[in-house]
Amino acid sequence: MDLCNIDTIRAVLGRHGFRFSKSLGQNFLTEAWVPARIAESCGVDETSCALEVGPGMGCLTEQLSKRAGQVCSIELDRALFPVLEETLADCHNVEIVQGDVLKCDLAGICREKFGGKPVYACANLPYYITTPAITAMLESKAFSAITVMVQKEVAQRICACAGSSDYSAFSIYIAYYAQAEILFDVPRDCFVPQPKVDSAVVRLIPRSEPPVQVSNEKLLFTLIKAAFGQRRKTLANALGGVLGASLGKAGIVQLITDCGFDARIRGEKLSLEDFAVLTQLADQRMQQA
Repeated sequence: MDLCNIDTIRAVLGRHGFRFSKSLGQNFLTEAWVPARIAESCGVDETSCALEVGPGMGCLTEQLSKRAGQVCSIELDRALFPVLEETLADCHNVEIVQGDVLKCDLAGICREKFGGKPVYACANLPYYITTPAITAMLESKAFSAITVMVQKEVAQRICACAGSSDYSAFSIYIAYYAQAEILFDVPRDCFVPQPKVDSAVVRLIPRSEPPVQVSNEKLLFTLIKAAFGQRRKTLANALGGVLGASLGKAGIVQLITDCGFDARIRGEKLSLEDFAVLTQLADQRMQQA
C-alpha cells in the first residue's frame, strides 16, 4: 500500500470516516520521497529504536519500521488508530500509543518500550506545537538525535546565527542544547490538505555538555528572554526589568561595556558565548549589590 498516494489516502480515510482536524494541525504527506529521506537521515538502524510523534497515515512510521529495531509512535488523535491498524498491519515492530507529546514522560516511554537501546526521535510536527515539542524532546535527554519536519521559517530560526534576521531566543536555546542543521526543504504541495507555507526537515544532535559554562543557568535564559522580548530596544533598556532593581540603569550600562560590548548594542547581536560572558558578570554583580 502506497501511503503517500492521494487516492490511497482518500480511500483509507474514507473507509474509516476520518476527517482532518484543523485544530490538531493535521497535514499528511503525498510524496513518498519525503518520509523515506527523513527515515534515512535520522540515524536509526536495526540496533537502535525510533520514537515517532504524530504518525498520521503511517508513511514515516512504515519507513522507520524498515530500518529500526523497534518503533513506538505517539498519536494524540484516537480517530487515527483504526486507520493505522490498517496501514501498518505488516509492520510488526511498531507500537502505537495514545498520548500528547507535551504531557508525556518521553524518557519514561523510551525506558519502558526500548530498555537501554539508543533512541532516535522523528516527527512531522504540527506547526502550533513546534517549539514546545522540540523543547520537550531535548529536555527529556532521551534521544541520540531528533529529526523533525517544521515550518521552513521555524527551521531557519532554529539554525540562525547572531545578527541575522531569523535569530531569536529559541536559536540560542537550541544552540545551548544541541547541534542543529537543516537537511532539506519540503514544498507545501507535498501535503494534503496543502498548508500555506513550505516546510523543512531539521536534525538536532543533543550535546552531552553545553558549549558554554555558566554558574547560573536560570539567569542565562532570563537574560536571553529579556533581550529578545522587545527587539527594538537596546540591550541596556531590555535588561532593565531583570537587572534594574539590583544594578540600576547606569550599572546595567557599565555591565555591558565591561563585557566588551557597545553600550547601545541590541540583544540580537550577541551570540550564546556573549550571553554567557554577560551572565557570569551579571551574576557576580547582583551578588555584590
